[in-house]
Amino acid sequence: MSESSPSGTPSSPTEEEKFVDWDGPSDPLNPFNWSQTKKWRVTLLACFMTFVVEINGTAMTSAAEQINDSFHVSDATFPHSYWPVLSWNIAGAAAPLLGLPLMENFGVRWSYLIIYAMLIIFLIPQVLAQNFATLIVTRIITGGCSGVLANITSGIVSDIWREGRAKSFSTSLYIYGLLAGLSMGPVIGSATVQYTSWRWIFLSEIIFYAALLPILYLYLPEVRPDVILTQRAHHLRKSTGIKIYARAEKKHTSIMEVLRETLVRPTHMLFTEAVVLSFGLWSAFCVGIAFMFTQSLVQVYSALYNWTFFGTGLVQSAIVIGETVGILCSLYQDRIYFGSAKHNTENPGSPIPEARLYLSIPASFFGLTAGLFWFAWTSSSSFHWMIPTVALGFVGFGMFCAVTAVTTYTLDSYAKYAASAIAGIAFLENSFAAFLPLATQSMYRKLGFNWASSLLGFVALGLSFIPVVLWAFGKRVRERSPFMGKAGHEG
Repeated sequence: MSESSPSGTPSSPTEEEKFVDWDGPSDPLNPFNWSQTKKWRVTLLACFMTFVVEINGTAMTSAAEQINDSFHVSDATFPHSYWPVLSWNIAGAAAPLLGLPLMENFGVRWSYLIIYAMLIIFLIPQVLAQNFATLIVTRIITGGCSGVLANITSGIVSDIWREGRAKSFSTSLYIYGLLAGLSMGPVIGSATVQYTSWRWIFLSEIIFYAALLPILYLYLPEVRPDVILTQRAHHLRKSTGIKIYARAEKKHTSIMEVLRETLVRPTHMLFTEAVVLSFGLWSAFCVGIAFMFTQSLVQVYSALYNWTFFGTGLVQSAIVIGETVGILCSLYQDRIYFGSAKHNTENPGSPIPEARLYLSIPASFFGLTAGLFWFAWTSSSSFHWMIPTVALGFVGFGMFCAVTAVTTYTLDSYAKYAASAIAGIAFLENSFAAFLPLATQSMYRKLGFNWASSLLGFVALGLSFIPVVLWAFGKRVRERSPFMGKAGHEG
């Protein structure tokens, strides 16, 4: 078949099918060639939206007592109030497996807008819920929507930024939006319930999300190259009548191929790739901690300082402060990573993948682990509330650095298999987020505040050795991996 000319028009007037391509390496419609202003506008909007939709996951935890009273639910022997959060997490784990491939095929812009509109619509029955089951069921829908919307941000970043510091920082910004949104949910929820009722948590989300819809419509462009080329080909067929197509239009992906990419390969990698499993556990523990804090901080601060839901919700902003310090430090981490290229004897000129881990090692030991032990042994009424609260900031810093290291190292090392590796890790993250908090209430009651948090500290200590081992033996691990190989450390 003959190719199209750079201008996007057929190269010869035959009836043969022709293919459209970019108008050369500088085609302004190619997302890689957008202006820096447009790229950063799209990046910041996508990361901000990740922050916004993740708030939906945890905001209602601050209103557990009020919701329980409304629906006659008791947390006396089991945290039944957590079921709507659990259903949100389970859907958040499952929906992206099918939702993200559909967005890849049909385009990000309109898929995003439709799913976002569904999120708003299914918040309405949560405002009007007359029974607890309504909350649980509708939270499955909003959790699925939030999961897809949050996860596509990494795809948006990859579609508009070439490899380099801008893409690296954008990925860190995405992780920040995800973690900070989860931690800020109880803060916003507690402030809302302090002055209104629990229904206003969902109503305020509807109002705020709806206000953002026109901004998304105006400023979220299509970023998928295949979709942009398909739109160009459709326009040329319509205007010239000549059979000209985008190559993506001629690719027919079967359901089995989609399932293999979204379910089979991630599962296989999770159980056969030591890096995916170990990093998945490390990252999942951090995300699980974020959800556990929505339960444990209520128990600790209400028992020690007689705080109400308002104070126990606001105190979680300390975690966000630590994560903010982490995003600032990521700039230095990126400098170290890209500077490692001049020392790379394995693949000269390209950064060393293990250089992604440098900041995460001290952050995991002295931030995550030390922060948990600090919080554990200052959880006493004899200490001022600020002392354990500062520890939460250290935990937030460690959480951010660990999850960022996992994401960026996986993207660098697994190359074309990175999406499957990330999917396997995300499954563990959502599983820990869904089920780990169910044990929080019982654990803190039976072990006591000191030893319950210490148990988490010991787990964090063990997991903190994972990046150390990979830092020391990373090259050998990559050589033995059937998925990494040379592609795993190409620049």
